[in-house]
Amino acid sequence: MPETPPSQTQPSQTQLRRAVSSSFIGSVIEYYDFLLYATASAVIFNKVFFSSLDPLAATVASFGTFATGYLARPLGGVLFGHFGDRLGRKRMLVLTMTLMGVASFLIGLLPTYDQIGSLAPITLVLLRILQGIAVGGEWGGAVLMSAEHATSRRGLWASFTNAGAPSGMVLSTAVLTGTGAVMSEQAFLSWGWRVPFLLSIVLLAVGLFVRLRVTETPVFEAARDAAARNEAAWTPAARRRKAPLFDVLRNHPKTLLLAVGVGLSAFVAQGTLTTYLIAYGVRAGFPRQAVLNGLTLSSALAVVGIVGCAALSDRVGRRPVVLTGALLMAVFGFVLFPMVNSGSTAVLTLALVLGQSILHPLMFGPLAALYTELFATRSRYTGASLGYQIAGLGAGLAPLLFAQLDASSGGGGTTTTSMIIAASCLLTVLCVLALRETRGQDLTSVAVVAPASGDVPGAAKPSSA
Repeated sequence: MPETPPSQTQPSQTQLRRAVSSSFIGSVIEYYDFLLYATASAVIFNKVFFSSLDPLAATVASFGTFATGYLARPLGGVLFGHFGDRLGRKRMLVLTMTLMGVASFLIGLLPTYDQIGSLAPITLVLLRILQGIAVGGEWGGAVLMSAEHATSRRGLWASFTNAGAPSGMVLSTAVLTGTGAVMSEQAFLSWGWRVPFLLSIVLLAVGLFVRLRVTETPVFEAARDAAARNEAAWTPAARRRKAPLFDVLRNHPKTLLLAVGVGLSAFVAQGTLTTYLIAYGVRAGFPRQAVLNGLTLSSALAVVGIVGCAALSDRVGRRPVVLTGALLMAVFGFVLFPMVNSGSTAVLTLALVLGQSILHPLMFGPLAALYTELFATRSRYTGASLGYQIAGLGAGLAPLLFAQLDASSGGGGTTTTSMIIAASCLLTVLCVLALRETRGQDLTSVAVVAPASGDVPGAAKPSSA
């Protein structure tokens, strides 16, 4: 049955501002916790949770625990997406933030391998899985909160959720770096690394205060009211067929697969630039602080890049921006490691800025709006979350795969790594070409964007405001 457009329930500018602020702040806090683990896995956890292994093996093991968080993200997307499509976006966002904050706080209390043996890394993995489930449910709801409140410039407003990722990286890296700077290396590895994780409980309180002030999206409320009128006559079998996950997998599998392919290269690049390159740079002879400083700078600039590229996609379309980024990143994958191997801190920093602040945002910036526009309201939270989080496996598995390749080659040669980055970019190019432009898609429409070229059925005029 068609979904009723919420013409009578247009969002106010006040609620739009609150929704965007809530999505951005919530995303910063979630990714502070999630990406704090990424940095810690590259420079700390290999020493405190895998101290019985040699350095390369410890790094691989540490990246393995890091990857489990990404493996759990699709589960979070399905779980929170299902209930978010049924009960509302706001309720799920409160739950995801609470789950993430508590899991991160508990990591800060976790004993090390030297204290409790193998139980330490096992518990670390379990807490990382909880982090993955939380962030898997967070992204879709936060993006929809902004996109479904927006009446124009959807790419710009939705992108603030994605901008929360590098903002969280800046915050987590700055706190971790600052903590390490005020104490000795021994004290930092003994207890200082715990401080950034324990601060998560304070950020949780701030985030919940902001998030609880936002109303449910008008688009969802209209769809829920329409569904309530129709569902009374449904049989139990019909209700099961209308379950959001069932709807996406049964009726729109090709759209889901294309969505995964569109986002994959952005996540492979993200995992390479923000996680693997930290360990690679330190092993190449750079001081840990120099690598973290470069990462902090590039992450800060990436916030501007993501928002700017998303705003550009409101003007020229999602497809041209993502295509440009994927093609440039494919080439940059072969330039990145020679730049790091130059031994120059300035060149290392330039490599991080080029990759994370300019090229990656071209692919990543438009994704929030694009994923939102691919699915109808009744299954949008589930479909967008599932596509995004399956693609997100690239960010978790890429550092692990590249570390294993590095270990098997004895620390020499990065050609295979560069080829994998380029291959993921080629897949993105093919998937983007297979999708229709989504910029003008009407979010109140029951239609789903078909995987073909041409005009979007039922689309509104592209907004240029």
